[in-house]
Amino acid sequence: MPYTVVIADDVTGANDIGIMYGNSNLETIVYSYGDGKHTGYEEGEVVIIDTDSRFDTYEDAYRKVYDAVCQVKNPQVKQYIDKQCSVFRGNIGAEFDAMLDALKEEFAVVVLGFPDNGRTTIHSEHYVHGVLLADSQFKLDPVHPMTKSSLVDILKEQTKRKVGAVTYEVIDQGADAIKKAVDDCRNRYNYVIMDVRSNEDLAILAEALFDEKIICGSSALSKYLAEIYVRGQSRTPVPEMKIEESDQRILCMAGSLTPQTTAQTAYMKRQGYPVIELNTKLLFDDSTQRQECSRVAEEVKKAYEETAFVMLHSMNSVDDVEETKRIAAEKGIDNTAVSTLVSGTLARISCQVIQDYEIRRIIVCGGDTSASLCSGLNIRGMRILKEIEPGLPTCQSIDHPYYKMVLKSGSFGTEEFVEKATKMLLH
Repeated sequence: MPYTVVIADDVTGANDIGIMYGNSNLETIVYSYGDGKHTGYEEGEVVIIDTDSRFDTYEDAYRKVYDAVCQVKNPQVKQYIDKQCSVFRGNIGAEFDAMLDALKEEFAVVVLGFPDNGRTTIHSEHYVHGVLLADSQFKLDPVHPMTKSSLVDILKEQTKRKVGAVTYEVIDQGADAIKKAVDDCRNRYNYVIMDVRSNEDLAILAEALFDEKIICGSSALSKYLAEIYVRGQSRTPVPEMKIEESDQRILCMAGSLTPQTTAQTAYMKRQGYPVIELNTKLLFDDSTQRQECSRVAEEVKKAYEETAFVMLHSMNSVDDVEETKRIAAEKGIDNTAVSTLVSGTLARISCQVIQDYEIRRIIVCGGDTSASLCSGLNIRGMRILKEIEPGLPTCQSIDHPYYKMVLKSGSFGTEEFVEKATKMLLH
């Protein structure tokens, strides 16, 4: 029976929080949500269930989280965590409420700050690399444009429960003051947003919140919660299963349109790696889609004759993305459906490549794209292995043929990340 249960709204977020526990050598397993069917979630000291619900309707997101919590709730579980996007994109209120309802509780602490990836919260206003959320790159998110910066206001719009806050002035007074403030909020609010300016704040918050039953937000706090849990223990790294493969080919696919993933794609191209672009403007007609998929597959075949690494990506220039959306709109297709179509097409091409070349080492950039690929490969769960950069680990599927993978959140990682991940997958 796990000591911590995490419900995450997408697979890259699940891996992101997973490495926070994995870094403390806790056996951490990410499972795909079983949609009402129990799928053996007992294995692992930390169990993370990926509900893949960020792009769902409010009702479907609520149902998935409620059901997932009910499948794993047990008096022996010390802590439940609802892991969300570190800038509050998605069905935040629905998923927070679902966890409280499933556990028959009425209070949760919300810690969204992730300083190592530029997310900070000051007086409940959220910042991305020092820029207010409403002015950041996420104001242009094609599915969840973030037009407000106040986390209290954003959450209030998505829940009927009461939302309060504890600011950094309290955090500066230490763990005991935080506990007192949280207990005071417990009598007046259902959710309390915590300020986070730095990793030092997170360390203090972890000491104060270690015994809280329910915590919601990003992954960053879990690093410090895990360190407290294993304090004084002697632990060994989680072992990897042997990969059976004909050679050490690596496939990378990128479906995210974030500046970070765009920069990572451009970097790999500049370094001379084969980078193949999927023309997304050709995906809305069956005939042109088949022709484009065939062209990409042929390009991949040629590339693998010369090298062991290939990167596929969807069009990511502003003009190409806008033209793709315009064509889709003319056909009555909204932005969410476009995103699903693009990620699904990339995943379908990639699954065929993986099958044809018996590839066992895979990098994916983007949450929706990662979910599509894992579904296509029938991956039931993944064991978290080693961290490459903050919140970005290697992992390995728990079932044969033991794919070794890196599933990257679109907005995370340095320019050189994909090259680093490639080297890590070979060790």
